[in-house]
Amino acid sequence: MSGPVKLTPGLLRELQLKQLDMLRYFKDFCEKNDLTFYLIGGGLIGALRNGGFVPWDDDVDVMLPRGDYERLPKLWREQHADGRFRLLKTDDEMFTGNIFITITDTDYTMVKTNQTEVDIPHGLVLDVFPLDVCPDGRFARKMQFVWTMLYSLFLAQIVPENHGGLLGFGSRLLLAVFRGDKIRRKIWRACEKRMTKYKLSENRCVTELCSGPHWMKIEYPKRIYEGVDHVTFEGIRLPCMKGYDEYLTMVFGDYMTPPPKDKQKPHHDIAYLDLNTPCAVYDEAHKDEFTKRYMDKR
Repeated sequence: MSGPVKLTPGLLRELQLKQLDMLRYFKDFCEKNDLTFYLIGGGLIGALRNGGFVPWDDDVDVMLPRGDYERLPKLWREQHADGRFRLLKTDDEMFTGNIFITITDTDYTMVKTNQTEVDIPHGLVLDVFPLDVCPDGRFARKMQFVWTMLYSLFLAQIVPENHGGLLGFGSRLLLAVFRGDKIRRKIWRACEKRMTKYKLSENRCVTELCSGPHWMKIEYPKRIYEGVDHVTFEGIRLPCMKGYDEYLTMVFGDYMTPPPKDKQKPHHDIAYLDLNTPCAVYDEAHKDEFTKRYMDKR
């Protein structure tokens, strides 16, 4: 297989616009079920600075408070919301390789390089993250890091590429010792329970435990999320946190000024992309000849 798909400006814009149906569907579902969610990260910056996607961005991310995040898959199942848009979450019946929920648009095919061997519908993806409470106490906060790292390791079942040295060695050792799916599920569920046990009413800050090691270290004053504002994103009115300026300044600094040209590029590696074919076609053939016939030709 050759390198990642190269997104030309035209192909990137087509990819961006095709994600809007999924975003509308998710927004309507949350509103119907009184689920709070926020547009975050580059999508929020794009709404404020460009009125939509940042020109070089390749996805949209949203976040829900932990309680609503856990209600989301339950309501999705109860209301049989799966169809064109499917909710994917690692559990007893599915392994996604992600430590967070994704919504997938199955009308198209997109395979990320880190998921080429994962048996899931490979469509366009909306990443859905939980917003968690971090404890005020220093020791409790350090233990939250530990539980979160163990949760991430045993849920994703891979050692991140940037984890070298002792941390990487320890991670590989743990996966080698605890090899069975059943024991790994038991471990990550126990860790998830411990890392999410803190209450907003008893602590001062919130954090992003499932967005990666960098993000879980950031502690946002909970006042940032006390209330909802709205922005316009590609003509869609979307909610964001009331304190969006403080949030974006903490994370990105002067977020209204674009980064240098060499930083203006998509941040996901895509192994295969077909915006004219449903992912079922890829998934059906992937186990046989599809990878050889198509992906090796890139």
